[in-house]
Amino acid sequence: MTVRYWAAARAAAGVESDRFDVGPGTTLDVLLKQVRDRHADRPRLADVVGVCSVLVGDRPVGAHDPTEVEVRAGDTVELLPPFAGG
Repeated sequence: MTVRYWAAARAAAGVESDRFDVGPGTTLDVLLKQVRDRHADRPRLADVVGVCSVLVGDRPVGAHDPTEVEVRAGDTVELLPPFAGG
């Protein structure tokens, strides 16, 4: 599966995207832990991920509990930090 970082998340991760292997039953909270672990040398990313809106495929996660959101091989997870502008 692919995790794509946008704006401040991309800057904090230092990469545009990462690939992860996920098995059946993997949840979003497990995946986000893997993201933080992979970039442990970039501690700002953990803070940014904590405030990101998340899309799994084209489905917004919104207020869903990340422990109940399943991610599957082939999914793309988008991490979108808040932004301001006009």
